Amino acid sequence: MLISDLKHGPSETVVAELRDYPEWHRHRQRYGVWIIPVNDSVLLEYIETARRRLADLLHPSQQRQPHLTLFVCGFEQQLRVAHDDFSPTQLHDQIESLQGLRSAACSLPLGAPDSFASAVFIPVMDPSGQLTRWRCALEVAAKEVRQATYAPHVTLGLYKRRRKFASDCVRSMRRRRRCE
Repeated sequence: MLISDLKHGPSETVVAELRDYPEWHRHRQRYGVWIIPVNDSVLLEYIETARRRLADLLHPSQQRQPHLTLFVCGFEQQLRVAHDDFSPTQLHDQIESLQGLRSAACSLPLGAPDSFASAVFIPVMDPSGQLTRWRCALEVAAKEVRQATYAPHVTLGLYKRRRKFASDCVRSMRRRRRCE
């Protein structure tokens, strides 16, 4: 659910709790995720500028490499017991599946910043279908651990305070009408 979807999007932000979540990880230490790191200096500067502008709304940025999450695997375990466990065999099979693609480099255009209820992000477009092909190759070996439909993006930050979206949008639209 995106804030840009005025009809179906969230009406307010959800404050993210920065804590350990032991009920989720249940003493499992390593979590597997396929990512595409952001290494472009211009994009990294854009991300930092956007984070500074949103500093009053977002938790301080953690020292995490900006990235695009491609596929969420789950907790690394020797044997898959829980629905969100991920075994070395599955990882091996995913690597082989990706290597079989022999993919060329691709461009991934970016959209205007948007927001989920819990986080601000930069949408990533997939005009050539490359992300879809990679995700399909990864899914051959493991079911993705996902709570919502995949939306390629680079996260700018998590909300630290609640803010209503609907009232802000109405005020913004009224201001635009006065300017026209």
